[in-house]
Amino acid sequence: MTALHTAIAILVVVLLILVPKVEPVIALVVGSLYLGIATGLGFEGTIRTIVDGFGDIMAEVGLLIGFGVLLGSLLNSMGALQKLVEKLLRLLGPGKLPYALAGALSAVFPSIYVDVQLVLAAPLAKSAAPRMGRLGLPMMGGALSAGILVGYVFVVPGLGTLAVAGLLHVPLGTMLVYGFVLGPLAALLTTFLYGRLLRVGLWNADTDEVTADAEAADAESASQEAVSEETPTGTRRPLPPLYLSLLPIAVPLLLIATGAIADAAGVKSDLLAFLGDPAFALFAGLVGAYVLAKRVLTGERVEQAVTEGFHSTGQILLVTGVGGSLGAVIGKTGLDKVLSGIFSADAGMSTVVTILLVWLVAALLHLAIGSIGVAAIAAAGIIAPIMGDLAVPPAVLALAIGSGSLFALQVNSNFFWMFQPLLGVTTRGALKALTFVTAMASVVSLVLVVAASLVV
Repeated sequence: MTALHTAIAILVVVLLILVPKVEPVIALVVGSLYLGIATGLGFEGTIRTIVDGFGDIMAEVGLLIGFGVLLGSLLNSMGALQKLVEKLLRLLGPGKLPYALAGALSAVFPSIYVDVQLVLAAPLAKSAAPRMGRLGLPMMGGALSAGILVGYVFVVPGLGTLAVAGLLHVPLGTMLVYGFVLGPLAALLTTFLYGRLLRVGLWNADTDEVTADAEAADAESASQEAVSEETPTGTRRPLPPLYLSLLPIAVPLLLIATGAIADAAGVKSDLLAFLGDPAFALFAGLVGAYVLAKRVLTGERVEQAVTEGFHSTGQILLVTGVGGSLGAVIGKTGLDKVLSGIFSADAGMSTVVTILLVWLVAALLHLAIGSIGVAAIAAAGIIAPIMGDLAVPPAVLALAIGSGSLFALQVNSNFFWMFQPLLGVTTRGALKALTFVTAMASVVSLVLVVAASLVV
């Protein structure tokens, strides 16, 4: 009965989000309440478990998410992403830009929330597309899809990555090493494979692109280039060079990596442990970004960026926290014994089978819910109670969840409906450049995760 009640609880969450379009926070709490009461935790026990689960995940990742979102908001205010795309275009030319963009978005900018990355990068990608020929637009759209969304679930400090790592108690240093290698590689391979498919006729400009008058398109492109060369409003002096803008991201990643390497090497140093602690590392990056923003932006613009960051943080923390609550309730129901029996296998390929099952759980949740983050959090909540019974490293399980939660982002996601007009594609075009690309990225990354599991 425990498995049945858990399935009902998840179905309730999914249907509440899909049909009456209830906010994920409310839907997750309703599902947690049903599951706890239905499985015998009692009214008081259910509430206490929900509260404790929320508190536990907040203690694990609350500060990290808060610092990461604020850091991303300040980097956004200083135009770091726009400058990087413009630099890549000048250095590499149009032909290599999709690969450079996919790699940079997945490796460097996961701290900036996915919707913001899309809004910032789409006009730049769209203006560069005509220089790449007839397949420029779909190629740039696919690169944006792969880069932004793979980074979100694989690379520290992507918010999906932080949430799943926290729920599964994976050290961020370990997650950083795995994700920083597999994430950009998955994004680049996906972009390459998608480009090959475009060449054999996947894309039809007549049905997949929004037609526009050629002169209007040229005017828009010229306008975008002119805007990119102007000093943005809200600045008090010229914006810092690119290398300086990226330091607030590079320094925390180096600190976390150094701490992880020192720990793996058995080096005992209080100073290294302090500097490599993810909370301190991200705080150091946040302080660096804040000081830099104060030097080049007006006080009003800095305050606006921080306010926007706080606004986003609240929503993300609530969804993450109640995802932890659902996981805590699942952990109290005894479902771990049921699932451990399902996931266990004494065959030689049990590790691969386990990864496939974990991936499938996350993929099905994403297809139903339409939110990569919520699907990843819900899947982590389901897997966390049985993690100790699985012969797979927690970091690999976290990557499998991230890979599955990517699968086929489609029309039940607000990201889909932002992507379509920003890139200037039809619904059919968005299904090819976003839904198909994320499905491909999910499968490509799954292969990489399975390969990683066989060598670690």
